[in-house]
Amino acid sequence: MVTTEPAQGTYRPRVGLTTYWQSAAWGVWDGTAAIVPGAYVRAVVEAGGTPLLLPPVGTDPGVVGVLDGLIVIGGVDVDPVHYGAAPHPTTVAQPERDDHDLALTRAALAAGMPLFAICRGAQILNVALGGTLHQHLPEVRKDAALYQPAPGVFGSVDFTTEPGSIARQLLGKRASSPCYHHQGLDRIAEGLCVTALAADGTVEVVEAAAGGPAGWTLGVQFHPEENGQDRRLFGGFVDAARTYALHRSAPERTAS
Repeated sequence: MVTTEPAQGTYRPRVGLTTYWQSAAWGVWDGTAAIVPGAYVRAVVEAGGTPLLLPPVGTDPGVVGVLDGLIVIGGVDVDPVHYGAAPHPTTVAQPERDDHDLALTRAALAAGMPLFAICRGAQILNVALGGTLHQHLPEVRKDAALYQPAPGVFGSVDFTTEPGSIARQLLGKRASSPCYHHQGLDRIAEGLCVTALAADGTVEVVEAAAGGPAGWTLGVQFHPEENGQDRRLFGGFVDAARTYALHRSAPERTAS
């Protein structure tokens, strides 16, 4: 089991997580709720962070001022209107969530804050910086249906990382992860570079390129939160968030 555990007394950075906003049931109630799958929350806590949920209601990009890092979680498709394309028949989007996630992503990038973008989050990151998406990978690569084998069933992807990248530093040359997606990154935005690919050429990781975003930026097409045996990516992100917090000037820090 590969995990990261913060030393006792170590500052636990405040990590914002975007959320779903949809129908849910709890106790005897049934209604609209802000939802984050527990695997994300557990991964942040186990890596040494303090999770703070950011639902797509009353969006305020200024919230990055009280955060030490941002995770943009997975979910439904990004509306292709944001990258100038017509919708594919399989595309299902939630406009209010797109607006929220794009606004927070851009605010985090502008602040140089550590940003960990997962699955849909990686697509949001690419679109936020001007990139585009494949709306249905099985039409592009014959075996891509394996990335989403059945409703509610995670697939698995093997990938190879690039030397000198965050992905290589944290995961080594080769790694694997649970995955669940039918879309993927197409034209990579200026400011990002590809640092891991699956064998079929599917982009699995993007990071800040030279001259791109100034902070620790990692977008992954897969779902590392679903691998409870391996918290290396979350550990690297939380370490970066801790460093970011400690290097901010005193006036920018919010009292704990």
